[in-house]
Amino acid sequence: MSYQVAVIGTGADPETRDRDGYAMAYRHASGYQRLDNCTIVACADIVPENAQAFADRHDVDGVYEDHETMLKEAEPDIVSVCVPPGIHADLVVDSAQAPSVDAVHCEKPMATMWGDCKRMVSTCESEGVQLTIDHQRRLSEPVRRAKSMLDSGKIGELKRLEWSEVNLFDAGAHLFDLCDHFVDGARAEWALAAVDCSHENRWFGALNETRAIARWRYADGTIGFASTAEDGDTVVEPYLRIVGEDGTIEIQAEDGTPLRVRTDGGWKAIDTDENVYGPTPGLPSAALRKVTGYLPGPGWPPSPQTHYERAIEHLVDCLDGGEEPVISGRRVLRGTELVFASWESARQRGRVHLPLETDDNPLERMYEAGQLSGLSK
Repeated sequence: MSYQVAVIGTGADPETRDRDGYAMAYRHASGYQRLDNCTIVACADIVPENAQAFADRHDVDGVYEDHETMLKEAEPDIVSVCVPPGIHADLVVDSAQAPSVDAVHCEKPMATMWGDCKRMVSTCESEGVQLTIDHQRRLSEPVRRAKSMLDSGKIGELKRLEWSEVNLFDAGAHLFDLCDHFVDGARAEWALAAVDCSHENRWFGALNETRAIARWRYADGTIGFASTAEDGDTVVEPYLRIVGEDGTIEIQAEDGTPLRVRTDGGWKAIDTDENVYGPTPGLPSAALRKVTGYLPGPGWPPSPQTHYERAIEHLVDCLDGGEEPVISGRRVLRGTELVFASWESARQRGRVHLPLETDDNPLERMYEAGQLSGLSK
């Protein structure tokens, strides 16, 4: 089946790497353009020149400033939402309620309010629309191989998951999602956390802590532990450590190894040809880009598929086959709840039990009340 695609939120410079915008629409676009059954027919951005620049680059006919007009006139089958997380929910809901839309692919994190995260999922379910959140690292080869080793009993029964990142929300949402993947969606029972903010730390408009420690427990008995730090060291060295009764797996180890396993006292590196963040470019391509700033053109081997592109292909395949994607909104919601549960634990200064009874953003509420160390509004 062929699909018409629309993008909401094109961003400005596709090479941007700061905390105001990553122009994720360009990464989504490359994913759709690799597929023969997808055509990008429209884009919308509140900054008209940004939308036009995106349209010129990707040969898109429909250019809009208003997403509602775009949804009505372009009648897309798939919509990619690539705006800051604070406005994800309304745009996902508007897209899901458009008569033509069969699927919505939204950037992570889901939303800045826990109630909005749930609203996105419930609306898409009631409208019969496939919702995916761009937690593309579930599809990376190190994660796939680690899951296979865990499922095959390589390290015995899973006991503990440990990870480190710069924050719990913008970056840490990936890790909470991966933990959910490794426990096969087991229900999280409780969370206990402490957070600190040495300065107003906003990523894409959303407040993040500058340091945190979090612990939680799943119904299957697995314990989770996270350590975050905007600056300085974290308690956990690797990106993600999977501890079993008979061994340990590390994804993106402290020494940079993408995947390694230890069962008999020594580490064994596993060849994955990529790391958890994306493919490793070939030396000729990497050298050319370093010198010229551009990727190789015609006649060079095709660039390896990025994890963003892999996620796009996966969601389209699932839409074709009527299967639930591994990055479905329903699945991602479970890991996302642990972000808000950690913040709520810090607000209550004690352990909180899930499901959460609050629908707000505990970190923002603490900031507004002047309860965060080093911050006052």
